[in-house]
Amino acid sequence: MGAALSGLTEGSNGSGVGPGLGDIPESCVACVFLYLTPPEICNLARLNRAFRGAASSDAVWEAKLPANYQDLLHLVPPERYRNLPKKDIFALLSRPVPVDDGNKEVWLDRVTGRVCMSIPARAMAITGIEDRRYWNWLPTEESRFHEVAYLQQIWWFEVDGAVKFPFPADIYTISFRLHLGKYSKRLGRRVCCFEHTHGWDIKPVKFELSTSDGQQASSECCLDETAHDEINGNHKRGCWIDYKVGEFIVSHTDPATEVRFSMKQIDCTHSKGGLCVDAVYIVPSDLRQRKRRVLK
Repeated sequence: MGAALSGLTEGSNGSGVGPGLGDIPESCVACVFLYLTPPEICNLARLNRAFRGAASSDAVWEAKLPANYQDLLHLVPPERYRNLPKKDIFALLSRPVPVDDGNKEVWLDRVTGRVCMSIPARAMAITGIEDRRYWNWLPTEESRFHEVAYLQQIWWFEVDGAVKFPFPADIYTISFRLHLGKYSKRLGRRVCCFEHTHGWDIKPVKFELSTSDGQQASSECCLDETAHDEINGNHKRGCWIDYKVGEFIVSHTDPATEVRFSMKQIDCTHSKGGLCVDAVYIVPSDLRQRKRRVLK
């Protein structure tokens, strides 16, 4: 059976058993590759010379890039992409590209080639962030930005941010990545402390977004659920969760879309604390379902 498969792969020139995959013209293979994902194309490139050639075709990889990929290239030093084939440009943009002096990151999803963005807590306006009685910055390996904002205790909780970017036409979801409790490593093990965690089960946190073309969305959610403790344990504590703010639609890349987003709990009848704020993510809505831990 192995010999038969080898013959099918190499074709008549290599085995004498009749036409095989190796006899398919490279142009035909390239047409098929237009319907496959980048990981699938890279896997098939190992089959034979025709597949390798088609997998390097600029026409194939340009179809995988977003229509405005040149806007993304302008964020990269020219010497990094000058004279690169489209396959290498796709690989370059699939890695995080710093935006706004490193305050944000944008990249292409490696399966679909669609644009994603992340905005760290450091780039947002956080009420009381300069007062160490309320907030601290914690170094961590669990954030792509290597630090998170940790809230010890505050009465007026508000986090605001904004971004203006030429997003390609798509439907996008904005979410905050949050963690109840303070975590650290002790003897190589991850340990969570909930000493400061309180107040998130009394009133919900309100999430809001608005866009420059008039779109608006909002949602509310209690970040803590102590009612679950006795039966199943509190599933919101001690893990990173993406809290959905809402969705917005981009119909045209030009002009660039400006998006404002916020989360707040400004009921000053009680304090709240023990919360880590990592970042805001903006991703195409259907890609968001691939994330492991998402809360609507």
